[in-house]
Amino acid sequence: MQRIFDNDFEISITLSLDEPCDLETLSMHAAKKLAISVRDLPLLEIKKRSIDARHGRACLVFTLGLADTERPARLLERLSKPVKGEPVIIIGGGPAGLFCAYELARLGQASIICERGKMVQARRKDLKGLNQHGIVDENSNYCFGEGGAGTYSDGKLYTRSHKRGSVREVLEILVSHGAKPDILVDARPHIGSNKLPKVITALRESLEGVGVRFLFESRVETILLKQGKACGVRLADGRELSGKAVVVATGHSARDVYEMLFSIGVHLEAKPFAMGVRIEHPQDVINHIQYGRSYNHPKLPAAYYRLAYTPKDGRGAFSFCMCPGGWIVPASTNQKELVVNGMSLSRRDSPFANSGLVVAISLLDLEHLKLKGPLAGLTLQSRLETKAMIAGGGGLLAPAS
Repeated sequence: MQRIFDNDFEISITLSLDEPCDLETLSMHAAKKLAISVRDLPLLEIKKRSIDARHGRACLVFTLGLADTERPARLLERLSKPVKGEPVIIIGGGPAGLFCAYELARLGQASIICERGKMVQARRKDLKGLNQHGIVDENSNYCFGEGGAGTYSDGKLYTRSHKRGSVREVLEILVSHGAKPDILVDARPHIGSNKLPKVITALRESLEGVGVRFLFESRVETILLKQGKACGVRLADGRELSGKAVVVATGHSARDVYEMLFSIGVHLEAKPFAMGVRIEHPQDVINHIQYGRSYNHPKLPAAYYRLAYTPKDGRGAFSFCMCPGGWIVPASTNQKELVVNGMSLSRRDSPFANSGLVVAISLLDLEHLKLKGPLAGLTLQSRLETKAMIAGGGGLLAPAS
C-alpha cells in the first residue's frame, strides 16, 4: 500500500559527522527508515538541523518534512504598497520597533519610527570610542541606535519561550533582507554582528520604500496626550509629531522613557527579572566538555552550553545569552554605570566563549531592599551598575577575577 504523507509529516535522521549530509543522502535514509522506495517519497526539505553530543561523541540530527514550495516566493516578496493615513508613532528603532512598522506596513498603515541613536553605519565610530577609549555616547552605543542592542551584539535568534507562537516568519523576513538561509533550519540560529548591519539597513530601506519615516538622533522627551489618550510625541529638540497612536518599543536600557511614562500617569507594573555576571572561558575547553572525542571535528561549530539550577527555595540560577566564539563588550549607556554584554561574528572564531550567569530577582527582594513602586527594578539595576563601575576603577573597566 502506498504511504500517504500529510502536511504534518516529519521524520528524524541521525548521521555521524563523517557521513554526507546532503538532501539526497538524507532522503535515502528516510526511505530506508520508512521501508519504502526513494521514488515513493514526496519532495522533502530539511526543517531543522541540530547537534546531539549527549553520549560522548557528537552526531548530526536532521528533521525532514514536506518541502514548502511557496517559500521561495515568500523570501523574494517585499513590501510594495505605499502606506497611508495618519501615522502611528513608534518610539524605538530596535527589533520591536522595526517589526512593528513592518507589520503596520503590510496592513497599509503609515508609521514614523523615532530613534534616539544614529543610523547603523554611523554607530561604528561611537562604538570605536567606547571600546578603545571608554567614552560613552549616551544616545549612540551598543544599546541605542538603529537596530537596537542586537545589531552589534550578536544577533542570536532563538528563544526558550514558544507560548506566543512560531518565530518562523521573523526568520523568513530576515532571510529576505540578506541573512543566510541557514537560520531557517539551525536549532540555534545566529547571524553575527558583522552581518546584521547590512540586514538591518536592507530592512529599513524596504520600509522607507513604501513610505515609512525614520527619524534618527531624535530622542522622545514626552508623549502628548489629548483627553487622556496618546496623540503624539515631543522630541528633545522641541519638534512635535502627531499620530493616531503611540507604540513604546524601547529596550530595557531606556530608563528615562519609563520614568517619563510614570510621570505622565501611564500604568506600569514591576515584574521579576534576572541579574548576574558574565563569565568568560577558553572556547576550546567548552568544545572538549560538550563534544567529547569529537571536539575538533571540522563539521562542528564552536560549542554552546546551557546551565540551570533550582534549589528547594525556588530561586533559580541559570546561564543566559551564551556566546560561543565571541567577546565581552561594554554595553553601558552612561559614563557612571557599567554593564557588559556578549557578541560574536558570524564565524564565531574567537578563542573565547562567554555567558551570563544570572539569578532571579523577585518582587519580595525589591521590598526587602526597601525599593518600592513600578520602577524599583530599574533603581536596583542602576545601583548595581554604579557599584560595578566603582569596583572596576572607572574607565569602563569591568571588575574581574
